[in-house]
Amino acid sequence: MTRWWAALIALAGAVILAIVATTPPGPASSDASATAFSAIRAMTDVRVVGRAPHPTGSHEDAQVRSYLIARLKGMGLEVATATGTMSPQAKKRLDGWRKIVAPAPPLTNIVAILPGRDRAQPAVLLMAHHDSVWGSPAAADDGAGVASVLETIRAIKAGGQPRRDVMVLLTDGEELGLEGAKAFFATDPRRAHVGVIVNLETRGGGGRATMFETGSDNGAMMDLFGSAVRRPVSTSLSVFIYKKLPNSTDLTVAKKLGYPGFNFAFIGRAGLYHSPLATPDALDQGALQDMGRQTLDLTRALADAPVLPGRAADRTFFDAYGLAFVSYPAALGWLFLVIGGLGYGAAAWRRATAGEVAKGAGMLLALIVVAMAGLYIVNGISGAWGKVNYYDRLAAIPRLQVQALLVCLAAFLTVRRWLPSRVGSIAGAAIPLLALGVVMQAVAQIASYPFAVPLMLGGVALAIDRYAGRSIGIAATIVAAMLGVGYMLGFGFFLLQAVGPGMPMIAASPLAISAVLLLPLMPEPRRALTMAAALLVVATGIALWVLLDPVAPSVAVYSDVKK
Repeated sequence: MTRWWAALIALAGAVILAIVATTPPGPASSDASATAFSAIRAMTDVRVVGRAPHPTGSHEDAQVRSYLIARLKGMGLEVATATGTMSPQAKKRLDGWRKIVAPAPPLTNIVAILPGRDRAQPAVLLMAHHDSVWGSPAAADDGAGVASVLETIRAIKAGGQPRRDVMVLLTDGEELGLEGAKAFFATDPRRAHVGVIVNLETRGGGGRATMFETGSDNGAMMDLFGSAVRRPVSTSLSVFIYKKLPNSTDLTVAKKLGYPGFNFAFIGRAGLYHSPLATPDALDQGALQDMGRQTLDLTRALADAPVLPGRAADRTFFDAYGLAFVSYPAALGWLFLVIGGLGYGAAAWRRATAGEVAKGAGMLLALIVVAMAGLYIVNGISGAWGKVNYYDRLAAIPRLQVQALLVCLAAFLTVRRWLPSRVGSIAGAAIPLLALGVVMQAVAQIASYPFAVPLMLGGVALAIDRYAGRSIGIAATIVAAMLGVGYMLGFGFFLLQAVGPGMPMIAASPLAISAVLLLPLMPEPRRALTMAAALLVVATGIALWVLLDPVAPSVAVYSDVKK
């Protein structure tokens, strides 16, 4: 059943798809259509907002506010400011940054409105924060968000007056604990006009921008998102995971009060997060284009919708390599798992022994255990077991990603020699993943698709390979492996960007799914253990490099600079 040439075709296609999925678009030029988003135009605002650190209460932040107010008024918006008082916790953090105990400066939010044709309709609110952390020019966090808001407003106005008002809220004190958002949604009377929110954030300086958070009962919201946004990047898994994390943005404040919304961010070039090196020149303009383009598409659709999306049952959704949007009722995941299970079962029917099936299942579990152990140990060698500087670990993410990839390949090669490509073993290897898919579908339907969809593809392809003839079977297994492994490569890349410094073991999941999809095509490589050992040596070398190199110059100036 194994075919080296077919495996090479599948892997080449998978790598191409993964590159497409993880690469942001190029920035649109300054002479792009007036109704389109242009990162080059937006960079004019980034260069002003991100020219110097501008924490709350600083002279620099006052200059940024004055510039933003003038920009919004220049586009014809109704502009006002609203002041508030920061909490004792926020003042304590600010005092820690400035190394003195001094009176708390006022919070100053900027609120602007682009009037719509029907001003009685609930408004679309575009939200970003204009303050920075201490010591960072914050061209990305949140200069990119602020500039995306301004360029989005300009493009919408160029296309004619929208149906409903588009509001702008540029908050103060986000970096001190969401202070401006708390003040607006607690006391500002204009909050009653808000119908839906689009919030823009970053944790880094580049990469694909993703819509990573929305509220519960989001079915109608995601239907509009999928139909309106070109080349969208979003998954219901990220929405599920973010609900479980302690992380927060300005949207967190509004969500707790029942406001529906969408949250966008990019997290590539993570070493630039809160960094003194987060200058306009360091910002990935492709990431800015990716964020702004999606924001404009979504905002335009919301602003012109006759009725804003209401509550509807959650949907399972994901982007296919950043090219298309896949969305379906969450319960449909059960059908996908059944189809996958039937496919593997049909392929193995009367051609496999119970021993082969059991061996396949056992070896797949062994692969997961070996991979997780290797990822944990090598990550520990890189310094994860001791006291770490959070920002230094963020700067190391590209090396940690390569390190994790090498460990995963070594684990696969180690287990591969005991996992033959007979159909019974392949079907057996799918059983633990199908079981995990069933568990996920039972407890978190919107998070089950990474198991349900690839296993459905793999099961159907394996059944076709048995019953439809050699040429069609080869084509089916190549397509299934290309699509599934391509998605898993991009999926693993994003997972390690998000949590890799502390939880690289999560890479064992996309590895296991990829292994099952590749088994019908890949014979056991010669000298597999030698190759695995060599990969582990290189991975360990990278880990030692991360451990022993000096603290990255990108770490936040207020952080503990110890390694």
